[in-house]
Amino acid sequence: MNIEALQRLARDEGGNLTPMFALTLLPILGLVGITVDYSQSSARKVMLDSIADSAALSAVTPAMLASSDQTSINTATTLFNSQAPLVKGVGPITLNVTAADSGLTRTVTVSYQTTSNALFGGYTAKSSLPISGSTQSTATVPPNIDFYLLLDNSPSMAIAATTSGINTMVNNTPDQCAFGCHESDTSPNDYYGLARSLGVTLRMDLLTQAVQNLMGTAQSTATSNNASYRAAIYTFNIGFNTITPLTSSLSTAQSQAANVQLYEVPYQNWSNDTITNYTNAMSQINSIMPTPGGGTRTAGDTPQEVLFFVTDGVEDETVNGSRVQSLMDPSYCTIIKNRGIRIAVLYTTYLPLPTNSWYNSYIKPFQPNIGPNLQSCASPGLYFQVSTDQDISGALAQLFNIAVETAHLTR
Repeated sequence: MNIEALQRLARDEGGNLTPMFALTLLPILGLVGITVDYSQSSARKVMLDSIADSAALSAVTPAMLASSDQTSINTATTLFNSQAPLVKGVGPITLNVTAADSGLTRTVTVSYQTTSNALFGGYTAKSSLPISGSTQSTATVPPNIDFYLLLDNSPSMAIAATTSGINTMVNNTPDQCAFGCHESDTSPNDYYGLARSLGVTLRMDLLTQAVQNLMGTAQSTATSNNASYRAAIYTFNIGFNTITPLTSSLSTAQSQAANVQLYEVPYQNWSNDTITNYTNAMSQINSIMPTPGGGTRTAGDTPQEVLFFVTDGVEDETVNGSRVQSLMDPSYCTIIKNRGIRIAVLYTTYLPLPTNSWYNSYIKPFQPNIGPNLQSCASPGLYFQVSTDQDISGALAQLFNIAVETAHLTR
């Protein structure tokens, strides 16, 4: 460049842009540095938050809920500390993990505080940026539950279990009776013996098998839920009978359930046939069941309680010296439910028997109301009806599953 050219540049006012650019370069670099540092800080926080989430979730698995709060804390701490070093560019981490139980619910909180290294600290006068995070996981502990089974084994439960069986009994009895009633005198009125000789399966047979199956279901469910279940089995007719008292050995209860059999009477019209006494049965079971607890693992707490009530819903007892055949008084159920005990009702349908004069005279007038009456006895969602040709075992298992799944909602 010659002297003339330099003189022209000196006279050109546009030359002032060069020093102005130099003056703005440092702020621009600082702004870029801040953006980069904050972007890296945000990315590191996202990674640490994800680790904290995983740690909190690991502390409320079913296995953890069956353990102590401290075990949950230790599990979350170990997982976080094993994963956090994978996040590069952060300073020392302060970790805080807490666990708190409220009834059947456990809440685990994982919080951390640290810093993110700043690459452009020379421009911002900050060598690091603070980052922190907190997350919670909550889960419900499956409760411990005591199950009490109250099973109607009166003669009316001896009805044939299938349409085919009902037709067989009707066609082979002089009074066209579909019931295989068990009478020990082995007279012509021993329709139980007749049913056996004809190969007819009775509803009582299916109920016995259903109770045995239910005890197996309870065992596997207790194992998968890490919960403690106990069971007691009783039958009722004119009296009240213990099949097995409350036991934690569900395998023992399963074996004892084979003893759930139809009630045998000495002869026809014995005790005027008043052999379904709800007053006695409900009073007895109510006195046996203690006040339920919350079902938690807290020291001093006791299990929740569920009463499984299986019946065809027709009362037949002596009142003031007279035979009464009627609907069950639902006030019995109200007394029990008011104590905090849930009732699961399986109504084994009392079938219309239009060819039978006794049915037409005494049961037909209120037969349509049996189901609704028993439904009012049941706790919300715990009522099922099973009729001829239907699966009693499946219905009982479904009731059990609903009772277990909804147990945490009741306390």
